Formats: sequence, structure tokens, C-alpha cells
Amino acid sequence: MVPEPVLPEPDAPPHLAGIHPGDAGTGVDFTADLATILAQRQLQGIFQPLIDLDSGRIQGHEGLIRGPSDSLLHNPLALFRAADQQDLRGAVERLCVETLTTAYAQRQDMGTLFINLSPWVLTQDPDLLAWLRQTLENRSLEPERVVIELTEGGTVVDNACLTTVIDRFRRAGFRLALDDLGEGFSGLRRWSELRPHYVKIDKHFISGLHQDPAKLQFVRSIQSMASHTGARVIAEGIETLAEFNLVRDLGIELGQGYFIAHPSPLPGLSLDVMDALKKPSTRHLSAHSVYQAQAGALLITARVATTDTPNEEVLDYFRAHPTLQAMAVLEHGRPVGLINRYKLLDHFSRVFIRELHGRRPCIQFMDSHPLIVDQTTPIEELSRLVIQKGRATFTDGFIITDKGEYLGLGSGYDLMQLLMQLQLAAARYANPLSQLPGNVPINSHIQHLLALESPFWAAYCDLDNFKPFNDIYGYDRGDAVILLTAKVLKECVDGQRDFLGHIGGDDFFILFQSADWEARCQNILEQLARDIRSLFKPEHVEQGGYFSEDRCGRTVFHPLPSLSIGVVQVEAGLYPSHHEVSAAAAVAKKQAKKLSGNSVFVERRKGAANASAAKSSVAMPSEATPP
Repeated sequence: MVPEPVLPEPDAPPHLAGIHPGDAGTGVDFTADLATILAQRQLQGIFQPLIDLDSGRIQGHEGLIRGPSDSLLHNPLALFRAADQQDLRGAVERLCVETLTTAYAQRQDMGTLFINLSPWVLTQDPDLLAWLRQTLENRSLEPERVVIELTEGGTVVDNACLTTVIDRFRRAGFRLALDDLGEGFSGLRRWSELRPHYVKIDKHFISGLHQDPAKLQFVRSIQSMASHTGARVIAEGIETLAEFNLVRDLGIELGQGYFIAHPSPLPGLSLDVMDALKKPSTRHLSAHSVYQAQAGALLITARVATTDTPNEEVLDYFRAHPTLQAMAVLEHGRPVGLINRYKLLDHFSRVFIRELHGRRPCIQFMDSHPLIVDQTTPIEELSRLVIQKGRATFTDGFIITDKGEYLGLGSGYDLMQLLMQLQLAAARYANPLSQLPGNVPINSHIQHLLALESPFWAAYCDLDNFKPFNDIYGYDRGDAVILLTAKVLKECVDGQRDFLGHIGGDDFFILFQSADWEARCQNILEQLARDIRSLFKPEHVEQGGYFSEDRCGRTVFHPLPSLSIGVVQVEAGLYPSHHEVSAAAAVAKKQAKKLSGNSVFVERRKGAANASAAKSSVAMPSEATPP
């Protein structure tokens, strides 16, 4: 939970309760004040948004509490310190829950509700779960919409007891967030024992993150651990543009803080964060996204007009927002045109035009054939469409939709900037010979699919008998074989659904999501067996190989190079990280190499990551190596 920046009214969770220095005299008696608050239910709930740092969409709100404005217990720290002193912590926390859920139920568009419950109350109140479920039912709220934030501060409780209680809440449909990670010493232990759905990085590590390498390393470590445990990371206490940009670029999923929005009864996003979200994050340039960036990465949220919006209203909006280049025109939620800023201003700079046309519908000056693309359109395809459409599209921009429904605008300038960044990032991560994605993007894309719980097939491709070929034909011809293999693989995979990478040397890796992946594997082997013949001497093709000395000086026969593909099925929950997926695929590849010629070995057993346990299950031998 994020504290207010200006004392004496910090927002603090119940478990961090303490009296503000100005109110902390040991002789102060709050008994009467607290009794009145409980009797008259005088607490007020306010909310602070948590946003998806990628899309900018609000995912939920954290509920915060205030006491009466004219009371010394207005400060939540003082409120809960008084509750602790009078042994009323449970009663006060229940009133907090009632207050927050009542206010939240009145707004159905606020997403998930995060509420704080202290470990002490969770373990000491045996009726809390039943009471909470009934409270939510009375307000037509489902447990699935509620996340319980558990801090590591406060009264020490028995971890085994806490784990048992949390399991009951989890089975009832509630999700768990571990608050203020890094504040104390027990956070990592609780993380490993409770397996929360969310972990919130303490604001201490976010403050000045861009200027502190130690904090940066800590945050990266938390992000890495979360990717292996399935937890979603929330960075709280984001207060500056620099902190926001860095947290976003690190790939942290959710954010909260004053830069994004201040707590209020009816919260909304700040103008600063809305401007910051217009710029594509470099998180889109890391790993899998370097090669699979889509039009949605360029999304700009902007005001729209409808077909009956008057020209003068659009004109006034353009004048009030000098950076806006165009405005989309919608009909029943779907885009039908685009109004260019400068064309409209030019028309209305003439004498009497506003008087004649100001109140007419804006469709009069709109381009009725703008470029409209779905948010999933690959960046390469988008750039081709922009060029085909002409210079006006680069100036005016284009409309981005989701299955036909309007989402926002994209600008030609942002597209050019992203393409430049993608080229630089691709060069950094690509294999220097084939220019295919290298190890970093391969591993990252595996991790991305695991995080999405998307089923896929991991295929390890390896050329057989390649070293003897290099010794006989030379490295130039060896490079030609590798480039031909890369070409065949690229032609046979589905560029929209599958991911092809080059590990190095004669090893490649494919992440299949196409339904016909087995047929594609067979096509790879057949096409390579056919095309590779041109790289061999006719006499070697005729005899199916060649004689050469091995490392011991003995003359031996070496078959011509062929391709072995080992494939393993990856489903949700089977593998914790890319390491295990790669190991399982390597085991399958070794099995494929035991088959003669071009071949595929498919390990269909689930979770077959242990090399010692791998056995032949299904083999799909292709054509033998050319005779």
C-alpha cells in the first residue's frame, strides 16, 4: 500500500499502524474517539488504481481508509495504533472491509479490489472467512474480484497457521498479494510458502530506481523469481516519470503510485501517465517482442468524433491540443474516417468558413478511406501498408482496432522510431550468420509462452555428420549448408504463429503453435533432403557419403549431413522455466539422432525433462539420406 507523500496523512495499511509524530504523545487517550468511529461507522474509503504498464488499462484498485476528517484518528496510522492499544484491531479491520466493499460495489467498472488484512487478524479470527464471504454476497461481489494484501510487517504470527488459513481463503476464490516485499526479512520465506498471485515491491526499491544500481538489481531479481513462480509483480510507489519509464522497460507488469494516480473516492489516471503511455516501451524490444512486435505497441489513446459531431467542436479540440495530428470518426463504435488536423485548420482559416460550416457534421472534411489495422498486425506488415497507402498516412497516422472495434491511433513517426529500435535490437540478439533470433530471444519467448500458459511444441533441430562435412568441403560450404537449413526452416514454419531461432552452429530451435506442426516437420525434412543435394559432389551423392580420416587417423565412411528434429510437448504447468523446456527438447533431439537419415522424434509423454528417463515413444522417420 502506498503512503501519501505529504505528512501528516500518509496512506498506510492497518498492519503498519503508528501514531503520527504530532499526535504521538503517550498520554493521548483515543478510547472515546475510536468507540464513536465504530458505533457510527465513520470510516471513509478511497481508492488508488493499479495499471497494466504495457497497455495502460486499469486492472484494479487498492482500497485505503480514512478516519473522520475532524478527528486525530483521521490518519490511518493513528487509527490502527489506537485499535491495537484497545484490542480492537479485528473490529476496525472488519469495518474497513465493509466500508471499502460498500463503496466498491457501487462501481462495477473498477476491476479487482485489493484490501489489506493483517496476518494477526487472519490467524486470530476463526469466523473471518465466513463473514467476508457473506459481506461480499450482500454486496453482489464475487470473491474472485477481491485480492487480500498481506504485509510482512506487524505482529509476528505462526507461519504454518498462516499458510493453513491462506489456503482456505484461496479455495474460497480469493487471491493473495504479498505487500511491501523487501521491507522486512520474512518476505522471501512467505513468498515461497504462500505462493501469492501478486507480489508488491516495496516503494523503497522503486524510489530513485534509475539512480541506484543495487535497487535495480534487486528489482530485476524479483522480476526473475516471479517469472519462475507464476506471480505477477506490482511496483508500488512510482512517483516520477523516470521511475515509471524504467519500471515499464524492465517488463514489470503492474504499477501503482502518485505518478499514475492519487488516491481518491473516484480515482482517474493522471495526465502525466497518459502522456507517458503514448510512447512505446522498450520492453517491446526485448526478447520475443523484438521479432513479434505488433501494431498495438504504437497505440495512442485520443478523443474521437462521431459522424454527427460538428466541425467546430473538432476544430476547438485541435486548437486546445496542439500535438494531436488527427482524430478518428466513429459510427456505432467502428471507425469510418480520419480528420487531418492541418487540413481542417486550413479550411477554417478562410473568411466565413466557420459561420458556413462550423455546425455541419465533421464527415464533411474527413478522409473516408484511412488506413485501419488490427492491433495484432505485425510491425513489418504495418510498415508495408503505410508505404502502400502513401505519404498522407505517414503524416495523418492510422487507426488501430481490436476485431473491428476502435482502440486508438498510431503515428507514422512512432512507427519509424519503433522500426529503427527494432532493427538495432534485432541486430543485437540475432545470430550473425543466419540473422535469426539467437539464444536470448529464444529463451525469452519460451518464458513468455510459459507465463501465458499457452500450449506449444518445442523442436530442437540439429544437423548430423556436419563436422566431417566441414573438414572435407571447407567452412564456406559448411556455412552454405547452415544458411540453406535456415532458409528451409523459415519457409516451412508459420511466420504468424511459430517462432524460429538459431542457437548457434548447426543447431536451431522452433516453438510451434501451429496446429499442423507435424506436417511442417515432415515438409522440412523432405525439402531439405531435396535442396541440399546441390551442395554435394555428384560422386558423394551417388555413394551416400565419403571416406575421410577420423581423429585417430583411421579412414572411415561418413554419411552426408542430414537433419534430426527432437520435439517435446509443453503444456501449462509442466515446466517451470525455459531451462527445463530446452533440456527436454535436447533429450528428444538425442533420440532423433539415433534414427538413420533425416528423422523426427516426438516425445509425447508430458513433462519428460529428465534425460535418464527419456525413452523412444513415437518416431516419424522421413526419407532416408539421399543414396
